[in-house]
Formats: sequence, C-alpha cells, structure tokens
Amino acid sequence: MAAVPIEAWFYEVPVCTRIWASAAVVTALACQCHLVSPFQLFFSLPAVFSKRQYWRLVTTFLYFGPLSLDFVFHMFFLARYSRMLEESYFRGKTADFAWLIFYSATCLLFCSATFVQMPFLGSPLAFSIVYIWARRNPTVRLSFLGLFVFNAPYLPFVLLGFSLLLNGSMPKDDALGIVIGHIYFFFMDIYPRVRNGSRPLDPPEFWRRLFEPRTENPGPQIQEHPRPQVVQ
Repeated sequence: MAAVPIEAWFYEVPVCTRIWASAAVVTALACQCHLVSPFQLFFSLPAVFSKRQYWRLVTTFLYFGPLSLDFVFHMFFLARYSRMLEESYFRGKTADFAWLIFYSATCLLFCSATFVQMPFLGSPLAFSIVYIWARRNPTVRLSFLGLFVFNAPYLPFVLLGFSLLLNGSMPKDDALGIVIGHIYFFFMDIYPRVRNGSRPLDPPEFWRRLFEPRTENPGPQIQEHPRPQVVQ
C-alpha cells in the first residue's frame, strides 16, 4: 500500500484541529530555538490591558511546554480527540466547533483572570475537548497504556489520576477544563431534552456567517451512537 504524502495527511485533518495543533508545534519550536520566550506568551491580565500585549490572549493556549515526552503526550491527545470530535459531531459544522473552542477559551481566561491564576491554558482547553468527546461516546472502550480497559466517559478522570501519580498533586487546570467541558455538554446534550430542544450555547448567527457565509443554519447537533470498540 502506497504511503500517504505528509501534505495530504496534513490537509485531511479538520481545519480547527489542524490550525490549533500546528500553531502549538510552531510555538514550541520557536521557544526551543529561542526566537521567543515562554515569558512572552503566558496570560497576564496586567500585561494584556496595561501593556497592550493582546497576543497573550491567544498564545496562552498554544504553549504546552518545551519539546519533551510530556509535550508529545499533550499533542497526541489534543490532535486525536479534537480531530475525532470535529470529524464526527461537528462534520460540516466548522462554525460550531470554532464556537466550542471560543466558549471554552473565554471561560478559561475569565477563571484565570479572577480566581485560579493559570499562566498557560492550552492543557485545560484540550481537556475540555477530551471530556466532551468522552461523554458523547459512552459505548467506546479505551485501553490506557495497555494496562486496563474502561468506557470512554472515564477517560478524563483516568488522565487526571495518571497526572496525579506523576506530579504528586491534582492538576487544577485540567480539572477546570473538565468543569468547563461538562457545562457545555450539559447545555448542549442534556438541557435540550427538558427544554424543548433549546440550546443556550449554540453559536449566534453572526458567528455562523463568519465561517459559513453561503450555507444555511446547519441546525442542532445530532448525536451518533457508534458501536462498542476498543481504542488503543
């Protein structure tokens, strides 16, 4: 079987996941080559508004640490689960997936500016995506490091436990990502069942027009029910 060219594989990745993962890799390489410093990238409310360093509102979501095994671990989960979510429930709905990222990023910025104070927010943003994918795939079976098998909804908590074992403390940023992901899941998947289909976190029409100026409103997200499977 012929190998897939790297360029073809790259453009097969959905646009939002492709841009986010690529920007994260470029940011890590730029820091590794000392073109920029992580101190220029983290979120700081005084730096953003007093010094007008507005790029920090974006770069805080792009830096996942120096090039290392931990960085590869983060990139794997970001690219894998963001891609699967964008290719399934958000297929043909770029505006909706971009709105999900915007909603999660805004919530994280607000929390970091008020009471949590987290300089880099890429990991909790990725965790919110992983949580939503996991809750929308309750029948999927996952294998973690080949040690044990569990249902997908437990994935975020397995990752939290693994991080706790490695670092000796609960990663509050990733836990916050789970909370934000659950809020989105509740208002998009559970709340509509008791409120006649109302989805408070649907993107506004102006947002849809920015991404899909020539398409009709794609309507509510329709959940799929994949067959049980084991993902390594």
